[in-house]
Amino acid sequence: MRPLPGAPGVAAAAALLLLLLPRARSDEHEHTYEDKEEVVLWMNTVGPYHNRQETYKYFSLPFCVGSKKSISHYHETLGEALQGVELEFSGLDIKFKDDVMPATYCEIDLDKEKRDAFVYAIKNHYWYQMYIDDLPIWGIVGEADENGEDYYLWTYKKLEIGFNGNRIVDVNLTSEGKVKLVPNTKIQMSYSVKWKKSDVKFEDRFDKYLDPSFFQHRIHWFSIFNSFMMVIFLVGLVSMILMRTLRKDYARYSKEEEMDDMDRDLGDEYGWKQVHGDVFRPSSHPLIFSSLIGSGCQIFAVSLIVIIVAMIEDLYTERGSMLSTAIFVYAATSPVNGYFGGSLYARQGGRRWIKQMFIGAFLIPAMVCGTAFFINFIAIYYHASRAIPFGTMVAVCCICFFVILPLNLVGTILGRNLSGQPNFPCRVNAVPRPIPEKKWFMEPAVIVCLGGILPFGSIFIEMYFIFTSFWAYKIYYVYGFMMLVLVILCIVTVCVTIVCTYFLLNAEDYRWQWTSFLSAASTAIYVYMYSFYYYFFKTKMYGLFQTSFYFGYMAVFSTALGIMCGAIGYMGTSAFVRKIYTNVKID
Repeated sequence: MRPLPGAPGVAAAAALLLLLLPRARSDEHEHTYEDKEEVVLWMNTVGPYHNRQETYKYFSLPFCVGSKKSISHYHETLGEALQGVELEFSGLDIKFKDDVMPATYCEIDLDKEKRDAFVYAIKNHYWYQMYIDDLPIWGIVGEADENGEDYYLWTYKKLEIGFNGNRIVDVNLTSEGKVKLVPNTKIQMSYSVKWKKSDVKFEDRFDKYLDPSFFQHRIHWFSIFNSFMMVIFLVGLVSMILMRTLRKDYARYSKEEEMDDMDRDLGDEYGWKQVHGDVFRPSSHPLIFSSLIGSGCQIFAVSLIVIIVAMIEDLYTERGSMLSTAIFVYAATSPVNGYFGGSLYARQGGRRWIKQMFIGAFLIPAMVCGTAFFINFIAIYYHASRAIPFGTMVAVCCICFFVILPLNLVGTILGRNLSGQPNFPCRVNAVPRPIPEKKWFMEPAVIVCLGGILPFGSIFIEMYFIFTSFWAYKIYYVYGFMMLVLVILCIVTVCVTIVCTYFLLNAEDYRWQWTSFLSAASTAIYVYMYSFYYYFFKTKMYGLFQTSFYFGYMAVFSTALGIMCGAIGYMGTSAFVRKIYTNVKID
């Protein structure tokens, strides 16, 4: 059993509960069974097919339960609880390698209220999810006739379970026994179990749920190749234009060094050298700016580590493991946030470092938790399984206050002491230089709007695959593609922001810090706009719950992506600016 990441008290309670549960014979956690040992069929959720996140407890519909003694389920991980996994024992008697002939396990006394509930579910294409030995099984509740007047319920679950040695490697469900829904009748629910020997290896048992034809389609490979060619083009363009242009700039500035004062006054002085006394001036609102940079660096570190872990470990094989890993890594990388945010704030002369530390530590958690709690109220109103339990909310708050905040404090102290001293290559003038008028397309607002187009273009196709895996019924497993796309995104973002910053400085506008951050962060605007297109043209989602869930979490995803891209763009641009002003002689 996996411990609860970041919440040892909850993990200990879960471990204690495991010892007290009356289920000692079945061992789905070790995934090994003795002959005739109990195998648990867990009933998870039921909900409309087109609204993947709108799920309810399986027994919220008037299904009946088997006669076998109930077994309580506990949340193994924080991610499982946050994702609304509500496993309830089916009551079916299933034993390892022991076939079960068709048998009735319960009876539904179908009154008008229960019939209406089933009819509503069938009209909205409800289907349910079950688990055997952590293997998911899906089935549809029922179907309507062609005229939509009569409705039928599937009453017979035919299970075929494949085993290899003492392990379960395959599960298939066939729904049969179509019965018309007529009020004031009794409907018998039945099942059968057939065990078959299988050659599938235990390590490969999830391969049947993957869709290589979708994720490894030619368009996916083409998009990676296209983005890679974009990177080569951009890097070459930046290298050629900037190196040649900077060489000319350096030659011109060197020539100006040799002029006397009279010639220099008569000369045509222009370009990025003229703002050397203001280019390292602290940004406006340094507290917010440094907090955003620190948060962006942490998000990048989390993304990189989680993708690497997902490439090494098949996280998709365990419920909630991806979310649990992300939460654990985010908490563990809090010193990254404190280090980069705290050191930048110190270099910009900030004095309210404790306030900056608190804002940096809670900026992302507050955004995520605020959105989640808002959606949670809607989930509670709908009685959906996605409603976050109170205990899970407490666990998340404990992680924020007792793990993230102290680690952020450590990172802030290290950042201020190790790299908090300003060591700029140019002195900062006491009086800011006036910014001259320039062409409209050189204004920071225009640069910001245009800066995110190329980074978005480099990840556009990958966004479709990620959206489909999260909002539809696809398991994302091509994390090698995701790693390549992350690297490409970083390179494209840095190249674009460097070019934007160079043109801005050449127009003698020294407001490059926020411009570099926002021009890279504007990628998030295009991603969120694409999410609207995806919702209306690629899905059939409907209803308040699913709509709020979709656009709420897409806003969180887009904002986090924008903060990460902004931090990457700023860090690359900062190194570029420091480099070009280091190589220029300034009196």
